[in-house]
Amino acid sequence: MKRLFICFTLIFVTMIGGPASSAELQTGVDAYEREDYSSALEVFQTLADLGDRKAQFYLGLMYEHGYGVEQDNTMAANWYERAANDGQVEAQYNLAKLYYLGKGVDQDFGMVREWLQRAARQGLAEARYDLGIMYRDGVGVGIDYNSAVTWFTLSAEQGYAEAQYNLGMMYLNGHGVPQDDESAVKWIAQAAGQEFAFAQNNLGVMNDSGRGVAQDHGAAAKWYTLAAEQGYARAQFNLALMNDNGQGVAQDYGAAARWYALAAEQGYAKAQFNLALMYDNGQGVAQDYGAAARWYALAAEQGIGKAQYNLGYMYYEGHGVTQDFTRAYMWMDIAARQGDEDLIKARNTMGDLLSDAQKKTAKRLIRACIEKDYKGC
Repeated sequence: MKRLFICFTLIFVTMIGGPASSAELQTGVDAYEREDYSSALEVFQTLADLGDRKAQFYLGLMYEHGYGVEQDNTMAANWYERAANDGQVEAQYNLAKLYYLGKGVDQDFGMVREWLQRAARQGLAEARYDLGIMYRDGVGVGIDYNSAVTWFTLSAEQGYAEAQYNLGMMYLNGHGVPQDDESAVKWIAQAAGQEFAFAQNNLGVMNDSGRGVAQDHGAAAKWYTLAAEQGYARAQFNLALMNDNGQGVAQDYGAAARWYALAAEQGYAKAQFNLALMYDNGQGVAQDYGAAARWYALAAEQGIGKAQYNLGYMYYEGHGVTQDFTRAYMWMDIAARQGDEDLIKARNTMGDLLSDAQKKTAKRLIRACIEKDYKGC
């Protein structure tokens, strides 16, 4: 199950209030929102120079993104820091982002944590979530699942979908909390209800396997579909499998092929292999050995042993590629190195068909292919 990595979100101020300058500040915000950046800059600069922290924050945004000014991360960091030191929570968060990326300031994970903690103490859900990621993955700190759970929980209770999902995964894996499938389902379902694709897919997996919920293939297909429609490759593959096998949905090889193709085009190796099989066998698509060979090759480059063997067989038969016993042996040998007894026997049988010169060439090709991590072989 795919894990999230620390991911900062650009924070914009949505509520304006405060001192006597609030009406003037609102004028600047209105100009900013209608993309009249020159007018906004004039207002923000005046107020920022007078110490208005929200104007300082907006100046940081404008310099970070080059809105009405020349893009300048150093200036962005400067204005964010001035606002952040005065307690502007969004500026604290965005300053943490710049320290994480090393833009406008030297990369410094200690400062990332410092500013995230300040924003988190003011209740910013995004900051609490990102602190959870730092402690879970050991970004600038030692891995500390207990602290990760603490921060994920605070953010999740505020309704932040990514935190809900990751908290669910902590319960699923027993990291920082006792392993608890039902609690995992609870939090993952809340994130899925907010259309978070990772959560929708994993809720599908849990319904598919009956983990933490009663097994329900129909519900699994529903959640896979919702995630797949958002472009999530793993869900597209899972939905393709259900259509391929007629599990949770009516069997539909055409639909299976379409979903495999969408995942395969994103580089998902198992989908590439299954799509190749469908082209090879003419199942759900018109038989096309050339397409089969191309998809086998892409999956083979990612180390899928069966794809490597099948690509070798295509070279043996001359299906979709020029017949070449040496390359057939090369791919079969590479596949056999994964230890499958059937693949080893097939490789040995292929080897019996090669001359000594062909075997010598094949060994050279095998070494070169392995050194290239199977790419461009």
